[in-house]
Amino acid sequence: MSMSRRTLLTSLSATALALSVSACSSDDGGGDSDSGGATNIRFGYIADYNGASLLAIADEQGLWKKHGLSASYKTFVNGPIQIQALGSGDLDYGYIGPGALWLPASGKARVVAIDTLTYADRVIAKPGITSIAGLKGKKVGVPEGTSGEMILQLALREAGMTMDDIKKVAMDAPTIVSAFSSGQIDGAGINYPLIDTIKQKVPDLVEVASTKDIGGSFPTAFVTGGKKGPAEAKVVKVLQEANDWRAAHPKESVALTAALLKAPEDKVTADASHVETLTTADLVAKTKDGTVGKWLDGMSDFFVSTGQLKKAPDAASFYAGDVYTKAAA
Repeated sequence: MSMSRRTLLTSLSATALALSVSACSSDDGGGDSDSGGATNIRFGYIADYNGASLLAIADEQGLWKKHGLSASYKTFVNGPIQIQALGSGDLDYGYIGPGALWLPASGKARVVAIDTLTYADRVIAKPGITSIAGLKGKKVGVPEGTSGEMILQLALREAGMTMDDIKKVAMDAPTIVSAFSSGQIDGAGINYPLIDTIKQKVPDLVEVASTKDIGGSFPTAFVTGGKKGPAEAKVVKVLQEANDWRAAHPKESVALTAALLKAPEDKVTADASHVETLTTADLVAKTKDGTVGKWLDGMSDFFVSTGQLKKAPDAASFYAGDVYTKAAA
């Protein structure tokens, strides 16, 4: 599986398509750029509710400063690019969706915290195609190594098909948006809120498969490089406190996220509707009883079946559950 080498400029373009706005880095108002001698954390995110909400809350609640940190943010189009940046030393922490979990599982990063369970991924088709089977022999756009590819693989398998049954067209998310909208491709593996953007031009598109219908648990996560990240326990604590504030204040969390992304609140509300949030106490309990490990094992088994992993590793080898539980104590 080749990984994208698109630049940050492309990432920013995708952000604009995702929520009809361009999100900003810390120098433009996102994150705490005045470190005051505190350890600065370079944090990557995808411009959606999953990726941005905890960072928006951490800013508004002063959580970075509370824990002796400051943070600067950069937007990215997907998880694999962030893991590339972690590997090159250009980023300290990032956010990934379930489709990129094969990278931590292969040793390219470490999961330091589970964020949410997400059910935002879909296979969409142009009007007139009403099932996955209808995409046989058709051009289907997919961003490789992401949850868009994940849902496409799952949907094809459920229909008794494989990638060989379609004409897979590897392309990045913003290209999928424009290509589907202009009729250059017949279908796509992609997610909300990007689908809402496509619907503005193709309102009668058809959702022929969904993670919500297929079933299973699809965790999103915060990651750092293969080794321990800077101020890791403190960063995890910030994420935990922001997570609990989000769980207790869902409407306010949408408003803060919309402000960070410079996006309309109704769009962020729609995006958040595809997300299941969990409290830190719940995540700690699920870490201790092995539930989180089972979520990650399930994803690893899937990636073995797709050839993205040679074998499924023990979840404990790439999920820092001990760090997460200790930070919550």
